[in-house]
Amino acid sequence: MGRDNKQGKSQNKSTLPQTPKNQKIAPNKVQEEFSQELADLEKLATKKKQKK
Repeated sequence: MGRDNKQGKSQNKSTLPQTPKNQKIAPNKVQEEFSQELADLEKLATKKKQKK
C-alpha cells in the first residue's frame, strides 16, 4: 500500500516557491521587465549583425 500524499491548498498563493525575495518581480512591473529584456535582445542582435 502506498502513502497518502495529502497536499492541501497552499496558504502562500502570492509567493513563488524557491525564489529569493530580492529576485521577485512585482506584478505591476512585469510588463516593464519584459520590454527591457526585449530591448536588450534587440541590441545584441544588431551588434551581431554589425560584426558580420
